[in-house]
Amino acid sequence: MTPAIASFPSEQPLWTPSAARLADHPMTHFRAAAAERSGLSLPDHDALHRWSIDDRATFWDLVWDFCGVEGDKGERLLIDGDRMPGAQFFPDATLNFAENLLKVSGDDDALVFWGEERVKRRLSWDELHALVSRLQQALEAAGVKAGDRVAAMMPNMPETIAAMLATASIGAVWSSCSPDFGPNGVLDRFGQIEPTVFFACDGYYYGGKTIDIAAKLAEIVPGLPTVRKTVIVPYIGTAEATASTLANGVSLDGFFSPFLARPVEFAAMPFAHPLYILFSSGTTGVPKCIVHSAGGTLLQHLKEIHLHSGIGEEDRLFYFSTCGWMMWNWLASGLATGATLLLYDGSPFHPNGNILFDYADAEQMTFFGTSAKFIDALHKSGLKPIETHDLGSLKMMSSTGSPLAPESFSFVYESIKHDIHLASISGGTDIVSCFVLGIPGKPVWKGEIQGPGLGLAVDVWDEDGKSLASGKGELVCCKAFPAMPIGFFKDADGSRYHAAYFDRFDNVWCHGDFAEWTAHGGLIIHGRSDATLNPGGVRIGTAEIYNQVEQVADVLEALAIGQDWDSDVRVVLFVRLREGVALDAALEKQIRDKIRTGASPRHVPAKIIAVTDIPRTKSGKIVELAVREIVHGRPVKNQEALANPEALALFRDLPELA
Repeated sequence: MTPAIASFPSEQPLWTPSAARLADHPMTHFRAAAAERSGLSLPDHDALHRWSIDDRATFWDLVWDFCGVEGDKGERLLIDGDRMPGAQFFPDATLNFAENLLKVSGDDDALVFWGEERVKRRLSWDELHALVSRLQQALEAAGVKAGDRVAAMMPNMPETIAAMLATASIGAVWSSCSPDFGPNGVLDRFGQIEPTVFFACDGYYYGGKTIDIAAKLAEIVPGLPTVRKTVIVPYIGTAEATASTLANGVSLDGFFSPFLARPVEFAAMPFAHPLYILFSSGTTGVPKCIVHSAGGTLLQHLKEIHLHSGIGEEDRLFYFSTCGWMMWNWLASGLATGATLLLYDGSPFHPNGNILFDYADAEQMTFFGTSAKFIDALHKSGLKPIETHDLGSLKMMSSTGSPLAPESFSFVYESIKHDIHLASISGGTDIVSCFVLGIPGKPVWKGEIQGPGLGLAVDVWDEDGKSLASGKGELVCCKAFPAMPIGFFKDADGSRYHAAYFDRFDNVWCHGDFAEWTAHGGLIIHGRSDATLNPGGVRIGTAEIYNQVEQVADVLEALAIGQDWDSDVRVVLFVRLREGVALDAALEKQIRDKIRTGASPRHVPAKIIAVTDIPRTKSGKIVELAVREIVHGRPVKNQEALANPEALALFRDLPELA
C-alpha cells in the first residue's frame, strides 16, 4: 500500500480524537448497542464496519431504532439483498420524512439565516411548524397530492426548508435549484419532471449586489405548463410586483394567507416512496433526473449526521451550499437530530472573507461544512481565522465537492483551528450522501479520507473487477444500501439507471471515481474516472496534478485534460494565475518541476497554457469534460449548467494546441 502514502509523506497524523471526545460520541454509544444486539465484541470501528456490511439487515434495523425514526418498521427488514439494483430495505415499513424532521417543538432555534450581511433571521421550532402547516394547507388547496412534484428555484433560506417539509408531509416530491441558474438550465431540469407548484424568490444578494430575477422568471414559467401556481417568496422586496406579471403567479403571503397554523398532518408513505429528484450536472447532455426515496435518504443521513458527524440536539449545523447541490438536502436532514440549522446564502467572501467565521462565532457553530474550493481559496487569500476568530464551539469541519488537497488539510490545522475533526467526504448526487467520510474514532492523516461509511461495502477494483489492496482503480460498492436511487424519472424499464451504475461490473455499483486505499485504511480520491488522463496508456487522476500545481504560489487554480495527439493522449494543463503574473519560462519550469517531484514524470503536462477563467458547475466543480470537448472541436450541450459558461470560449481554437 506504500504508493498512496508516498504521495503525502507524513509520520504523524494531523489530529487524533481525545478519549474525552470519544466517550460521549454517538458513534461510541452506537458501537456498544451494536455489540449488544449482535452478540459480538466489536472492539473498534473497523470491527463495527465489518459487521455493518456482513449483517446489513440488522445494522440498518439498529440505525432505525438508535436514531429514533418515527414510523412503522414492518416485519421484513431486507428482501433480495443480493440484487443491485433490486434490493428492498424495509419493504413493509411506512413513515413520513417531514415528521422525522419536525419531532422537536418549542421556542429554541430551529433555523438561523444570514443573507450576506444584509439579512439576519431566526425561526423557532414552533414557528417552523406553523410555517410548514400553512404551506401544507396551501399546497393541498392547489391540488398537490402524493407523488406530485413541487419545484423550487430558491436561495438557501428558511422558506425553502419549510416548503420542502410541507411537500414531504403530503408525500409529494421535492426538487430544487438555485436562483442563479439560467432559464434553459432550469427548464432542462424542471421541464422533465412536470411540477404542479413552482416556488421562486423575487431575487437574491451576491457579493453585495441585488439581483432581480423577474425577467428570468418571465422566460421560465411559460416553459412549465403543468404548474398551477407560481409562488414568489419575498427576499429583495419585489415579490408582489413579480408575482403580478406571471401566469398563475401569487406572492407567498397570498398563497398561504387563507390558512391558519394547526398541527401538521403527516401522510404515512412506503419506505421507498419518492422524496427528492436531484439532477446530474448536465454539462455533457440533458441532466439525469435521479429519484431518491424518503426512507433511504432518512436512514443514510441520520447515520452520517448523527453517528459519523456526532450531531445532536445541542449542536448548530452549518453547510455552505446552494439549493442546487445535494449538500443542501443533507443539511436539511440535520433537523432530524434535533440540531439547529445555520443557513447562509450569498458569497462566502463578501465583504472581506470573514463572514462565515463571523457567523460561526456569533451563532456558536459546532459543525462547519464547505467545499474544497472554499478552503483552497481561503488559503490563497492569506486570511487566517485562527488569528481573528474564537471558533471555540467548532468541533468538526467537513469538505467535499472535489478532492481536498493535502496542503489544504495542513492549512485547516495551522490557520483555522488546531483541535478540530477535519473530514474530507465524497459521494454525490447519485446517492444524495457519502460513500466515504469522517470516522470519529480515527486519526486524520494528511490528504486522506478516513474511511467508508457504515453499511457500505466500498472497495477499489481494477479494470478486471479484482479488488486492489493498493494502487488506483474504480471506486465501487459491492452490496446494496438503502440510499441507492429508486431510479431515474420516466425510465420505465430502468435501462438508463442500470447503464449509469451497473454496466461496468455486474451487480456492483460503479461510482465513477478514481480512487485508492491508503496504509491507514483510508482512501484518496484522484478525480472522476471519466476525466482520468491516459498518456501512454497509464491512468492518471487529475487531482494528483492539482494537488501539486496549486501549491505553486502564483497559480490560483488549474484544470487538466487529455488531448488526442499523434495516436496517443497528451496532458494539457490550464492555469489561472494571480493578477499581474505572466506564464513565462521560469514559471513553467517551476510548475513542471513541482509536478515531476511531487507526483511523477508521467504527470508532467506536455503543454501549459494560462487562461483568465476556468469553467465550473453551479456547485463549484471544474468541468474537465466540457473543456475536453471544446478543445477537440466538439459541441458542449447545456452550458447553462455552468456558473460561468462564457469561460468555455477561452479554450476554443487555441493556437498552442493546434
